[in-house]
Amino acid sequence: MDNDVKPETIPPYIPRDDTVTLIDLCSSDDSDVEEHVAERRYNSVGAKRGRDTSSAWDRENVKRGTVENELAVVLPPGGFDQSVPPVNMTHTFPADPCNAFSHMPAAGVSSGRVGSCKQFWKAGDYEGAPGGNWDLSSGGFDHVRVHPKFLHSNATSHKWALGAFAELLDNALDEVATGATYVNVDMLENKKEGNRMLLIEDNGGGMDPEKMRQCMSLGYSAKSKLANTIGQYGNGFKTSTMRLGADVIVFSRCPGKDGKSATQSIGLLSYTFLRSTGKEDIVVPMLDYKKSDPEWSKIVRSSLSDWDKNVKTIIQWSPFSSEEDLLRQFGLMKDRGTRIIIYNLWEDDHGLLELDFDADPHDIQLRGVNRDEKNIKMAAQFPNSRHFLTFKHSLRSYVSILYLRIPPAFRIILRGKDVEHHNVVNDMMQTEQITYRPQYGADTYVKDSNMSAVVVLGFVKDAKHHVDVQGFNVYHKNRLIKPFWRIWNAAGSDGRGVIGVLEANFVEPAHDKQGFERTTVLSRLETRLVQMQKIYWSTNCHKIGYAPRRYKPVNGYSHRDTSPENDPEGSAPPGIKTRASDKFYSSSYPSHHKGDNGVPGKDSTLYLQEELRREKERSKALEDEVNIAREKIEEMSKEQENLIEIFTEERDRRDGEEENLRKKLEETSNTIEELLNKIRKLEDSKGSSWRR
Repeated sequence: MDNDVKPETIPPYIPRDDTVTLIDLCSSDDSDVEEHVAERRYNSVGAKRGRDTSSAWDRENVKRGTVENELAVVLPPGGFDQSVPPVNMTHTFPADPCNAFSHMPAAGVSSGRVGSCKQFWKAGDYEGAPGGNWDLSSGGFDHVRVHPKFLHSNATSHKWALGAFAELLDNALDEVATGATYVNVDMLENKKEGNRMLLIEDNGGGMDPEKMRQCMSLGYSAKSKLANTIGQYGNGFKTSTMRLGADVIVFSRCPGKDGKSATQSIGLLSYTFLRSTGKEDIVVPMLDYKKSDPEWSKIVRSSLSDWDKNVKTIIQWSPFSSEEDLLRQFGLMKDRGTRIIIYNLWEDDHGLLELDFDADPHDIQLRGVNRDEKNIKMAAQFPNSRHFLTFKHSLRSYVSILYLRIPPAFRIILRGKDVEHHNVVNDMMQTEQITYRPQYGADTYVKDSNMSAVVVLGFVKDAKHHVDVQGFNVYHKNRLIKPFWRIWNAAGSDGRGVIGVLEANFVEPAHDKQGFERTTVLSRLETRLVQMQKIYWSTNCHKIGYAPRRYKPVNGYSHRDTSPENDPEGSAPPGIKTRASDKFYSSSYPSHHKGDNGVPGKDSTLYLQEELRREKERSKALEDEVNIAREKIEEMSKEQENLIEIFTEERDRRDGEEENLRKKLEETSNTIEELLNKIRKLEDSKGSSWRR
């Protein structure tokens, strides 16, 4: 193999007084794997590890013993830039059952503090055994050791737990290329410990033993070489599983092809095991089987005793009680697939699981700051804003918008119920489409200069209720990276109700796939999206009940004019302002636009002519705006005069009616007086007749 091969050396976890093999897992650009053998001898030490009925996190003060001395795989003590040692190369190793590079403390001495912290953000606070000698080398190159605490610190890139789920779903979706038709996420009961576990399984092509080791390795990714795949850093599996729980066990079955036998593998990545036993290297027990019709047989890499010790380690630190119990998991995946079980799930400060399985029997939700009861009530009232209001705490809501497109016939099943794919465009009204073409700098490497993004933006259908919903869903290679990215933080209600969707393949996502790398290209995209939102809002806000706004274009920019060549801000050289009031001959004027003695040269003259042309266009646009404003003022004056006339007529009409009523009242009063006089006369006449 060439010297540029990147080996990931995985020496076995070796008991004393045994002769075993040292396995080097080496990954090259062609995914080649080689093994070399080195003999080691140790003296046995320690007693069996204590067991109790409490959670694995509550087992403290455990001494190194036979369980610790079981054969496993160390990930990866080797650096990624060294050459592969010859196959027949042998080494003499120090007597340390935990790793091949340091001496173990004397028998009976605690190997490190064993913590019982169940909270993710505090779980990395522990120490392993004291550091050992660093004089061991392989092929003339020193190995770089990876401490188990790196698993935890690596996982802290996921600030948001639902982002960890997305990583695992990405892996399953990538398996569509190998025939996967579904991914299932569910909650399982740990019968051994009496607590809850997470299950993520798919029916894709599975992993053979080498791919399983690559999956457990840090930084390895074959997907970076493949088109239409989401993964690229080789880090997602480790960071996501560790973010959700302390331990993970993986079952994978790979059908035979190209004349190879079918295989099935089991791998255990247990932070509880590493932490409780004070390991200084990442130790990963593994078991491999191959199909020998009609039975499955063991793939023994060194000896049967080593195999048995791997089995014992996995059984002791996993939710399963026997090898038969482990093998039964393969019966649940038929002829292919991968089954991931995450257990010892993290808890919050109140001692409750960070993941809430009880709020909704068909959902997995988050407790704590991501959960807003007010938003949950609003989501029921405003269904078109539901995803904006609930995606931060609801896995079902988040996964429904996680992908811009879902392959035909592919199902995402969450706790027994299919997740219904949702396109946020369906929540919009009065939509517009704008094509954005990125502008690249001279020092920017561009894979495809013809890349562009179609931005669809509009009002959410609930905008007439003045719900504070806004932001852009930005996708990269079909995967949602920035959900409802709020980039315009205006005072008051400006921008409210405007949402957008775009797929920006010309910007690179960060490692946690919850944001983008801060580059000039991203900054220009962000600036343009802000302008798009401002123009759309100022043009249409009156349609949903807001007072009309007037947006002043920057340098004559229009949201229909989005290509780089028409971007005055982006095309102006550094140090030159593009507004009319700015001085072109500033001290920061670039030297390449000047001739000798600082006098503008031919290029700068052309540039100034272009600026003058643009200034004329901007002046013309301002004149048009002034004329339009004058016309509006005249119309408003006419409307005011009409209103005055209407009010005058109404006042005259009311005065007339009042006068008529006054006359009628006077006439009525006179009539009443006349009638009263008649009544008096009649009474007087009757009285005179009675006296007679």
